[in-house]
Amino acid sequence: MKQQIIQYPKLAFIDIETTGSHFERDRITEIGIKTLADEQVSTWEKLINPQIYIPQNIQKLTGISPKMVADQPSFDDLAKEIKEELEGKIFVAHNARFDYGFIKASLKRVGIDFKPKVLCTVKLSRLLFPNQSRHNLDTIIQSHGLVVSARHRALGDADLLLQFWQVCEKTVGKERLLEAINQLTGNASLPPNINQELIDSIPDAPGCYIFYGENKSPLYIGKSISLRSRVLGHFQGSLTQRKEMKLSLQVRDIDWIETSGELGALILESQLIKERMPSMNIKLRRSKDLCAWSLEKNSSGILVPELVNQKDLLPGLQENLYGLFYSKREAHSYLKAVAKKYRLCEVLLGLEKGAEGKSCFGYQLKQCGGACIGVMPTEMHNLQLQTAMSLYKVQVWPYKGPIAIDDGGEMIVLDNWCYLGTAINEDELSELKSAGDAEFDLDIYKIVKKALSGRYKNQVIRI
Repeated sequence: MKQQIIQYPKLAFIDIETTGSHFERDRITEIGIKTLADEQVSTWEKLINPQIYIPQNIQKLTGISPKMVADQPSFDDLAKEIKEELEGKIFVAHNARFDYGFIKASLKRVGIDFKPKVLCTVKLSRLLFPNQSRHNLDTIIQSHGLVVSARHRALGDADLLLQFWQVCEKTVGKERLLEAINQLTGNASLPPNINQELIDSIPDAPGCYIFYGENKSPLYIGKSISLRSRVLGHFQGSLTQRKEMKLSLQVRDIDWIETSGELGALILESQLIKERMPSMNIKLRRSKDLCAWSLEKNSSGILVPELVNQKDLLPGLQENLYGLFYSKREAHSYLKAVAKKYRLCEVLLGLEKGAEGKSCFGYQLKQCGGACIGVMPTEMHNLQLQTAMSLYKVQVWPYKGPIAIDDGGEMIVLDNWCYLGTAINEDELSELKSAGDAEFDLDIYKIVKKALSGRYKNQVIRI
């Protein structure tokens, strides 16, 4: 019986050197390609003039100086040649998102679309050598006895990938290696440390997802009505977006919490970000120092903003509250901006000290309408202040008590803009209703306010 000959597709083992890690801002300085086709190896190597400065730390790491690339062609000059060199081959690189992301972005700038199959050798190492503790290139060199010719130079590192391939072939055989190609190129959008089984186990349902880095440290928390699709969206975006690429390279594990609907996911996301402080989220602040303005008339009939501090603040119950702020400084900055925009007097607003009968400093700069010296009537100044502040009025809770919102079969229980919890039956609903006051949270206030003015307004149940 004739033995079957196993033939690999054409493989291009690629490494690049760059001026930095941002593929929109930084540029490629060198490309090295080792092509394996029909058991023959060919080499393609070019230094490239990045046409921008090469930082000192990059020069030290790679040995590529501005002088070395000064007379070399630019990427634009080589773009068609590079595309032709890679055409019809599987793009093989270590942490392939980096190399592929740079080359794809560089070709896109000259109008060339580039969508090869991509094989990441980090993933390959994890798949074939699961007991190996780490899978970075230096560990692979040491673990498999690879011969280093020029570390941190493009062709030298591309040659290391070819050597690693040959080690894999010798260790597991051609048939298993071909299976690995088919398996990994089918999942090319996944990060090196995430496997398809984990992705498949994520439900396409509402909820929050948590990306973890080294030592289970939270990297990023997000929410979606379709968890699996949203998670995959991050990884697809990592080929074109700097933040997503950074996230994809750092993620080591993914966890998720299902909710019954979108509102529950929004509220949970806000809570989780405050609790776990993931490094790549915009930090959300707790509401412990909240304050707001109220408008009170003084003995002269002038409306004066007075700051209501946290201990006296009852959002949802007080009629006369304007703006909610995380600090006194933020509140005063906002009031100053209002004064400037509407030409109000900072002396009358209590933001500036003034002398009786004299104009404020803002009037001299034509930033005040002159209410401080009677040029603008008090009634007009009061009206303009009320008009300006009304845009930021804190809405009083529009119900007589707690409510529940049907959110995909579960009940989101709220009172005075505060989240009390989620109930799935009458007993839980009754328990939450009688649980007492919850802490007011500004982010949840914004979420609930928007929800009640939108599609959830017809799903309210008074309890």
